[in-house]
Amino acid sequence: MRGKPRKISLPRRLVADLMRASARVAFVSLTRRLNVRAVAEARTQAAGAPGWAAIFIKAFALVARDEPTLRTLYVKWPWPALYEMPRSVAMVAIARVEDGEDCVLFERVCAPDQMTLADIDALIRRAKTAPLKEIPSFRKTLCVASLPLPLRRLAWAIGMNVGRQRANFCGNFGVTSVAAIGPGELHALSPGPFLLSYGVIKPDQTVDVVLRWDHLVCDAALMTRTLSRLEQVLNSEISAELRAICPQTGTRPVRTAANRA
Repeated sequence: MRGKPRKISLPRRLVADLMRASARVAFVSLTRRLNVRAVAEARTQAAGAPGWAAIFIKAFALVARDEPTLRTLYVKWPWPALYEMPRSVAMVAIARVEDGEDCVLFERVCAPDQMTLADIDALIRRAKTAPLKEIPSFRKTLCVASLPLPLRRLAWAIGMNVGRQRANFCGNFGVTSVAAIGPGELHALSPGPFLLSYGVIKPDQTVDVVLRWDHLVCDAALMTRTLSRLEQVLNSEISAELRAICPQTGTRPVRTAANRA
């Protein structure tokens, strides 16, 4: 058969580099069904409710705030070591169509545990629609993808193996999902140490969550506790923030001197 060669686009070249880097991470995965009834009910009552991506990003960051291991990376330079980040940096997968081609790019969310759900959701929504050059994380990664192969390999080697650079380049956790398209259990890859994916919210208010982690950083016992804690945070801190949103206006109610008492 005689086909025709097609040039690899920059987003597709970025995915190729990501897969090459991810293949070197010692990933293990754990799947659990979480009960999210409280947060799901709170979300239905909130006007302009944030998407589930924002909810899971903040929930995991809140868990990681109290568990330093979830903010830890394994690096090789100048010698093998564990590098603990002072705060969480999330990388969320953003599906876009550029020049008629489906592609996935990654938005950086710094310290999501200190942000409101509305701010995280606005960041994600802007990343879905704004021109690529207006999103700093897109611009940075596509700039690296445009380099000649030897320079790309060098950039990725530095980004994966130097603690501070890997923290900036990959963050400490990623969030991805195909729930917006349909049901399915996604076992994705990432150059970061932790990757969370979630499925469709089921009629019984449960959701299947897949948590992948770098086995060089921690073991399964911590991941089991992490998923239990994640369920608690979703149904407590996150649902409370959603319930605080005024249903009529989508904003927090203003507290006056009269209702402070």
